[in-house]
Amino acid sequence: MDFKDDRIIAATPERVWECLLDPSVLKECVPGCQSLTGNVDEGFVATVVQRVGPVKATFKGVVELSELIAPHSLRISGKGEGGVAGFARGGADVTLIADGSGTKLSYSVKAQIGGKLAQLGSRIIDSFVSQMADQFFETFQTQVEGSIPPVDEEPMKKIGLWQRFLSVFKNTSITNSAKRLGR
Repeated sequence: MDFKDDRIIAATPERVWECLLDPSVLKECVPGCQSLTGNVDEGFVATVVQRVGPVKATFKGVVELSELIAPHSLRISGKGEGGVAGFARGGADVTLIADGSGTKLSYSVKAQIGGKLAQLGSRIIDSFVSQMADQFFETFQTQVEGSIPPVDEEPMKKIGLWQRFLSVFKNTSITNSAKRLGR
């Protein structure tokens, strides 16, 4: 199964790259990820719980980042065993290209599933893999964009309810007094 897509992320390629290498960001992005430990150099060990059609499985496996060319491209690959449910393995080639004030993140995903899961049929499996890839990169985009502090924004003045209430009467009484005086 092969899937390709891209998205524009409102961050610099360097920032997107930094988040791609951050284990806490990756853990948040992998749908159903219960744990992710390790590092970029040695790889990560992950536990992921997923339901594919009627089959629910806990996959334990490894995730590796390779072919790193900072901050332009990398390969994410993983494989996991889900007991009697079967196995899953695959990877994504990710490229980052500066695009205006953001970054175009393109990915090409290849996945292979075997065992009981493979018996569900290719339409269900294709749909599931596509959905997983979309979820991962959509969550990744949200994580990256949400971690960027807003630029050139003035902090909004916060006034309490009582101060707002009084300001309404203050403005009204000044206006009414001016009207009474004929001004």
